Amino acid sequence: QVHVVESGGGLVQPGGSLRLSCVVSGLRFRNYAMTWYRQAAGEEREMVAVITSVGLSTDYADSVKGRFTISRDNAKNTVYLQMNSLKPEDTAVYYCKAELALSGTSYWGQGTQVTVSS
Repeated sequence: QVHVVESGGGLVQPGGSLRLSCVVSGLRFRNYAMTWYRQAAGEEREMVAVITSVGLSTDYADSVKGRFTISRDNAKNTVYLQMNSLKPEDTAVYYCKAELALSGTSYWGQGTQVTVSS
């Protein structure tokens, strides 16, 4: 069975930082691109950041460029999202997705809540 588990969410003040982690088991992690999504209350889910299977390329939503950094440690089957200079509009449930591009297979985590508020 595949398990995708996010952690690291919580309450942080505007301008603060938070690092999310996503640990994946039950698949060959090195073969999967990893993506962070988020969904604010009452809004559609949006892509935040993506990293390729070997970590050679990354991409970010315009709203988080320069503030968020995605990285992965294939030895630990873990992908990270470092979030700096957080804004109230970053408040959302953050989800981790593992995707095998050629097959279209994907797996989602349960999400972790990030709340940015004073």
